Amino acid sequence: MLEQLTAIDIFSGVGGLSLGAARAGLNLALAIERDPHALAAHKKNFRCTQHLSNDVAHLDAQSLLEAVGNAAPLVLLGGPPCQGFSTMGHRCATDPRNTLFLKFFKLVRELQPVLFLAENVPGILHPDNDELREMALGLVREDYRVLPPVRVAANDFGTATTRTRYLFIGYKTSHFDAFDGTALQSNAEPVSVADALWGLPNRILASWQSEEKSWRKVVYPTSDSPFWQRVRGRVPDGMGDPEAIRCLQEKSLVSGFLGTKHTPKVKARFARVEQGKTDRVAKARRLEWDGLCPTLRAGTGADRGSYQAVRPIHPSAHRVITPREAARLQGFPDWFQFSPTKWHSFRQIGNSVCPLLAETVFREILNRRKR
Repeated sequence: MLEQLTAIDIFSGVGGLSLGAARAGLNLALAIERDPHALAAHKKNFRCTQHLSNDVAHLDAQSLLEAVGNAAPLVLLGGPPCQGFSTMGHRCATDPRNTLFLKFFKLVRELQPVLFLAENVPGILHPDNDELREMALGLVREDYRVLPPVRVAANDFGTATTRTRYLFIGYKTSHFDAFDGTALQSNAEPVSVADALWGLPNRILASWQSEEKSWRKVVYPTSDSPFWQRVRGRVPDGMGDPEAIRCLQEKSLVSGFLGTKHTPKVKARFARVEQGKTDRVAKARRLEWDGLCPTLRAGTGADRGSYQAVRPIHPSAHRVITPREAARLQGFPDWFQFSPTKWHSFRQIGNSVCPLLAETVFREILNRRKR
């Protein structure tokens, strides 16, 4: 039997990439995240993982190796901050956060993991970023087979969102048989907004503002499809909040149904918005039952003014979606826990890698390990 690979997620966020890696069979030994709210949620879901709140910019390979007990072979993964590359915001080639993309590859060169995977937004391929991207990849080409950037759309991997990202992957030819980006594509069964939100309560009260009130009963179909298997279970050993898992398994109770207080005027305006159309004031789009959710946005952090991102309008209810609905659309299981507040929950979900996508990609890569 092949030795289990030890993974380090150096920009873990709430853990979408971490969850996919763990479900694919990696041992997630270490997660690093600066945001205290995302780190707290990651700790709740990944109970056996060591956590650090260090600034990645100041990390070195030796400190990482010491944290995981000098374990080998290693896998390094992460989604370096993308705000400076994103076309959704004000893309800026000189944004200081862009240097963390380069830092990821410096750590790859120092650590020499057998596999690395970095995720980022399509804007990373803009000509303004050519020099930075070439500098980063140039650090590792001598020691790895580096794939051309792999374009992945979450909806192709059984998730009800069109979220599109690029993966930067490199591997040691001593540990993996040759493969290219086409081998990482998925033939998953399509999942619509209606599929993803099936069995969730449609009526959400604005008074549900606390975590305690956000726990609500859900219903599940008899389907045993891969999507529903992962919504209800597939909990890796040592993962998940025990109380959340117990509530789900014994009572079908799930958290995250936090209400939003809309004025009568806003509700009336939302009532006039048809599926697939956008509210002219809030710029919020009403989801379509038989369609896909557009990329969920995270909003800005405390250092940038703490602005909330626009949230989609529910397909039939005259309100924006709840954190749990957003999590379903992003492909998170119902046992997975987020921040007890709406703002941080939506930031965590909007910043996350779709775990169904991550799991598929890692499984395909690990299937190519040399015996």
